[in-house]
Amino acid sequence: MPAVFKTSLPLRTIEDPNSAVSAPLKAAQAGMGMVPNMYAAMANLPALLETYNHGYAKFRAEAGFTPVEQEVVFLAISRFNGCHYCVAAHSFVGDMMSKVPAEVTDAIRDGRPVPDAKLEALRHFAHVMAESRGNPTPDQASAFLAAGYTEEHILGIVLAISVKVISNYSNHIFHTELDAGFAGRAWSPA
Repeated sequence: MPAVFKTSLPLRTIEDPNSAVSAPLKAAQAGMGMVPNMYAAMANLPALLETYNHGYAKFRAEAGFTPVEQEVVFLAISRFNGCHYCVAAHSFVGDMMSKVPAEVTDAIRDGRPVPDAKLEALRHFAHVMAESRGNPTPDQASAFLAAGYTEEHILGIVLAISVKVISNYSNHIFHTELDAGFAGRAWSPA
């Protein structure tokens, strides 16, 4: 794999004099008890972090997926994009908050089919959507719909892809260091 550009921009902090930078980092600190390195990186362009946070919240609240399904989608896309940070973070969130069965999370991380048929259809279709850049075949979409999902869920996957492009690509150019809390679920692309 060729070398990947690494930005020279610093991680920003809650002490930043620019409130457009410090305010969302303070909100993250208050809500999560920490400022994830990914947020500290994206805060270099406040609009990027704001757009990520908005899309992420909308996906969580309005895309029509259960918490387990949400992690399946985010993990499948992040794995496809090769994002070490987001695969680890969503594995942690899946384990600790969304209660994704470990065999599901581990299968996605390892590039294996998920043992649950409906979740596997979701994982596979999220991967197809990312890989095809939103151009699934009619057969691929039909298989997804036959698994019990709707065309609105396809739009939810589009939203998740847009959110993950923001975070995955930002993590790529920052070579974002994994936060200590996610280290137990560290992952790297093959």
